[in-house]
Amino acid sequence: MDVVDASALELFTVDEVAKKLRLSTATIWRLVHAGTIESVMIGRSRRIPPPAVRDYIASLRGQDAEPAQVPA
Repeated sequence: MDVVDASALELFTVDEVAKKLRLSTATIWRLVHAGTIESVMIGRSRRIPPPAVRDYIASLRGQDAEPAQVPA
């Protein structure tokens, strides 16, 4: 039998992610539907794995790292 790390089984609700990121649930839903934040369906419930939240934050940091373009 394979041993599964308990943290790998943790999934957040859209509401939990919204609270953690201090965003509205509508914003999180938009990000989920756009595919910007990965999510999974379990039955009729949508869940978001913690690595997906970390990846989203990392993508935002990457956007900040890009130099601003000055119009010509």
